[in-house]
Amino acid sequence: MNHPSSADSRVIRGVCHHDCPDSCVWDVRVDNGRAVRLRGNTDHPTTAGELCPKVNRFLDRVYHPERLLQPLRRVGPKGSGEFEPISWPEAISEVATRLGRVIDDNGGSSVLQFSFDGTQGLIQKGVMADRFFDAIGASDIRRHMCGVTAWMGAADVYGLPFGVDPEELAHSRTVILWGTNTRLTNRHLWPTIEAARRRGATIVAIDPIRTNTAESADRFIQIRPGTDVALVLVMIHILDRDALIDRDWIDNHTSGWAKLRESASAMTPDRAAAITGVDVTTIEWLAHTYGEQRPAAIRTLVGPEHREHGRDIMRAVAMLPAITGSWSEAGGGLARSTQIYFETALGIDDADRPDRRRFNMADLGAVLGDGNLTPPVKALVVHNSNPAVICPDQNSVVQGLSRPDLFSVVVEQFMTDTARYADIVLPTTTQIEHLDLSIAWGHLYLALNQPAIAPVGDAFPNTEIFRRLAAEMGLDGPEFTDTDEELVRQLLDSDHEWLNDIDFESLRLQTWQRLSLAGDHRPHVSSPPATDDGLAHLGSLDYIAGFETPGGLSGLEAEFPLTLMSRKQHAKFLNANYGGFPEHSPAGGAPTLSIHPTDAAARRIAGGDTVRVFNRRGSLTLSAEISDATQPGLVTMPFGWWHRHSPENRGVNALTNPDSVDGVGSAAFHETLVEVRGID
Repeated sequence: MNHPSSADSRVIRGVCHHDCPDSCVWDVRVDNGRAVRLRGNTDHPTTAGELCPKVNRFLDRVYHPERLLQPLRRVGPKGSGEFEPISWPEAISEVATRLGRVIDDNGGSSVLQFSFDGTQGLIQKGVMADRFFDAIGASDIRRHMCGVTAWMGAADVYGLPFGVDPEELAHSRTVILWGTNTRLTNRHLWPTIEAARRRGATIVAIDPIRTNTAESADRFIQIRPGTDVALVLVMIHILDRDALIDRDWIDNHTSGWAKLRESASAMTPDRAAAITGVDVTTIEWLAHTYGEQRPAAIRTLVGPEHREHGRDIMRAVAMLPAITGSWSEAGGGLARSTQIYFETALGIDDADRPDRRRFNMADLGAVLGDGNLTPPVKALVVHNSNPAVICPDQNSVVQGLSRPDLFSVVVEQFMTDTARYADIVLPTTTQIEHLDLSIAWGHLYLALNQPAIAPVGDAFPNTEIFRRLAAEMGLDGPEFTDTDEELVRQLLDSDHEWLNDIDFESLRLQTWQRLSLAGDHRPHVSSPPATDDGLAHLGSLDYIAGFETPGGLSGLEAEFPLTLMSRKQHAKFLNANYGGFPEHSPAGGAPTLSIHPTDAAARRIAGGDTVRVFNRRGSLTLSAEISDATQPGLVTMPFGWWHRHSPENRGVNALTNPDSVDGVGSAAFHETLVEVRGID
């Protein structure tokens, strides 16, 4: 791989790799081979010169004193974090030998690949890793923790879940931010929202929690958790009752209206108010604003999907633009993930890959602990992820990682909670040290990340690690010798019209290019929905309470009367990427439990008190924060903190619900029942 000369000063352009809609383009200034400044690129249409608080300190991460810079072998008990340094030849040889032994004894599917979105760069995310694991026949995971349920819900209506370009929201007169905290988790869209407001748009936030986005909206509608389908149904009821639907659009572009209309007729405003906690007057206002103040757009991402019936929620929300025909209006429709545009343009499709055994990633604890699994998982290789923190039912995950008969390899930059249980840890590069091709799920700009510096220490890119493992295990196919540049060129070798005038050379010169969609492109209008009949599928829709919710069928409510939601609520770390770094933590340096004053008073809990939050999965001790930003019956904790921040050496996922529907889609994280008690 070519790297900039170390005897000069220059600026190298790249793109942020984090699992975030914004995919910001940045400029790295390098003096004599060392990165000394990183700033948001001023010319990029959405970055506009601004990075978020976490990425502003990214160079601290690159040169952090705790960064892993050489391979390590465990010498203490699993979880102790006791390792000794070894050379790359030793590390590659040991991993290859032990994986080979597991495969010989139990078959390739006894090796489990676990990876996720530690990087969104398409190359380092897993192209070479997938080739390696495909070749040895390893088991894989369904990467459904986040995004896939929302994808499926919208696809149930439209075949493929295309949405409007989020930049179009500048032309909207009504913008509904449905279950998304835009100002925190999609901050580079907020200027577009403000541009719409300056033109007269009404900004509405629908959320169970009064977030900073809700506080910045013109109207905040605080819905009871998980009751979104009921709110959609009553909106359709009112839109139909008051002749605010687009009957021509429904007749010519949809199927199943009669069944949907029947479902909506049963959801009266009074019934919906009782279910959702939103008063009738507000419900009527919402439906009329959406139906009358046009163009109207709904912005939603992945927040509502983390429920048993999350797919139904996303399906329901996706139906609303079809009822009003707002897809045909600039500034109207549904703005959700744009990832489907890039996947379509680049031809990303797993159809030609081997059919490997797969498990839902949310079931990791159960899979590792399943003594009857045939063949059992005897080796685990983790890259681009920290499952000990991000997976639900955390105690089971840690118990599985602690198995003495499980050979574990973790490819990492830091000694994460997962890496502490590894037998071998392999150091990998950061984004400014390797080449990658980056897509986005919040805009339509494809970008090339160019390496700004040589790898620090003895770190290797993910691609090089799996090339070396393949060679050591005798996998000598030409696909294992492709360079990173060749991998990028292969992805860009598509004849799709959206890649017109985009290739490796143009991206190397320009860094980013917008997909070549026509300026008047309208999803589901410019071309029909990708359903079997070319129509948007409506049909019956019902509100059903989740199993582990108040009113659900779990039978746990009497023992655990509070619902727990885990939130992305702190500006300086995203998911688990920064949860272990004090410089990225809030002032208190530890997560807190947010509880409504009514629930706190009933339990004689005051602000700052030490409390225990618990259910049958686990227990955590932390400080209470009394807040009316939540609602009675609901408590919240932040997601992503590493284990060291609680006396139990666990995070919020020690409590969360791992259930999914038949192993497909996200776990029901937000449908977790708990109780809270003060500790004297």
